[in-house]
Amino acid sequence: MMDFGTNKILVSGANGWLGKNLIQCLVNGVKNSRDIDKPNNNLNIKCLALDGEDTSLLQNISENIKIIRGDITNIGSCKIFTSGSEGAILFHCAGIIHPSKTRQFFDINVGGTKNILNASIEGKIEKIVFVSSNSPCGVNPTNDHLFDENYRYNPYMKYGRSKMEMENIINENYKKGKMKTVIIRPPWFYGPNQPERQTKFYRMIRDGRVPVVGNGENKRSMACTINIAQGLIRAAMNDKATGETYWIADSKPYSFNYIIKTIRQVMEEEFNIPCIDAEIKLPSLISSFAYLLDYGFQSLGLYNKEIHVLSEMNKTIACSIKKAENELGYLPTFDLYQGTKLSIQSALSELLSS
Repeated sequence: MMDFGTNKILVSGANGWLGKNLIQCLVNGVKNSRDIDKPNNNLNIKCLALDGEDTSLLQNISENIKIIRGDITNIGSCKIFTSGSEGAILFHCAGIIHPSKTRQFFDINVGGTKNILNASIEGKIEKIVFVSSNSPCGVNPTNDHLFDENYRYNPYMKYGRSKMEMENIINENYKKGKMKTVIIRPPWFYGPNQPERQTKFYRMIRDGRVPVVGNGENKRSMACTINIAQGLIRAAMNDKATGETYWIADSKPYSFNYIIKTIRQVMEEEFNIPCIDAEIKLPSLISSFAYLLDYGFQSLGLYNKEIHVLSEMNKTIACSIKKAENELGYLPTFDLYQGTKLSIQSALSELLSS
């Protein structure tokens, strides 16, 4: 059973893709995951969500969930969120990955983290588990290389820089003894409650319109959101994790070709969705050109999601999870096939309606 040493749990970004999965795992337990497959029914979970967001899914999970409306870029919101929660565990899942302007990376990922930290210190929160990204380390130097926790910072574009600055602030506060912290670095998400951009990716695969840049053998670590939730929970429970950083992902990286093949296989075998067995083959130079465009746009403070994603499509972004396995007892319980099945199941009506 989950034992955090407290029944007070706070989750920022609770209504996001990862936040929803984390809360479901906190309330129901992490399926097939040793020691944490059974929930602690005494948990009181306080969730921070933006004004106007539909939080009905969260509220239907448990009567022990309380919704606080606010914005992490507002220190007043953060203080309201953390007040009355002395000794609590806080999972900081809030952040932005695809903004309209690059300034938002730093306002939310950096400024918002500062606000959460300062409010948590004032509110005497016991420990914060922060969600970072693969992006502070950039891209792997070779196709067979795996990032580990000792790899140097080499941030990819402004999103990566914002997450690097976020990590530096977290580590500085820990070293000064102000807050117990853990940093979790998940790569490309997939899993239930996915946003429209992921469903769009599945449609492109279904319709034979997904681009493959280069030979498609570049490797990508991916992380089912339930695997990430397991890593977050284990990091929160383990005192030895305090002050540490962990890569959390599926057990092994996948080639881009394998990712497409597996998603197509799940659609056909599990849901009887007809798929066109084709891709749009593009030369590797296309991603290099997209990188230059992306760099130019971001230099002007602008951001284009499609160009940014295209710039990464021929690159290897892969990590090792050995440290998390050895120190946290982390063992991913979902692979790409199983996690994709859950993803499509939760987005089936959207996928079939277009």
